[in-house]
Amino acid sequence: MKRKETIRYSEAFKQQVVSELEVGKFRGPDHASRAYAIKGSATVKGWLRRYGRVDLMRRRVTITTMSEEDKTKALEKRVRELEKALADSHLKGLLDDAYLGIACRRLGLEVEEFKKKAAMPRSAPPEGPRP
Repeated sequence: MKRKETIRYSEAFKQQVVSELEVGKFRGPDHASRAYAIKGSATVKGWLRRYGRVDLMRRRVTITTMSEEDKTKALEKRVRELEKALADSHLKGLLDDAYLGIACRRLGLEVEEFKKKAAMPRSAPPEGPRP
């Protein structure tokens, strides 16, 4: 198995890359990374954060219409409702298991034994007129 090589950059080199970004030599951190063959897409971005120059990182601006915004909010609300319903259902299942365990203990049965008996088909009542 090949050992992974760790590359350490000097503080002077890091500051040089950041200053070259400041003067506009590169269009962004990704271009600086490619120019100096710096591996890891977040390496130069980390240097910008460290030296307080996040303003040099590109930002993604998303422009949406009001209907898209409303739709997004409605979907987020629906996700929250479904997550709550799932959590409630999970808690109900846990409570059901606990109650079953308590009932079986009181009856002197093992839970698995009770489940086997409950799963057995019951005989059908005899057909015919009732008295």
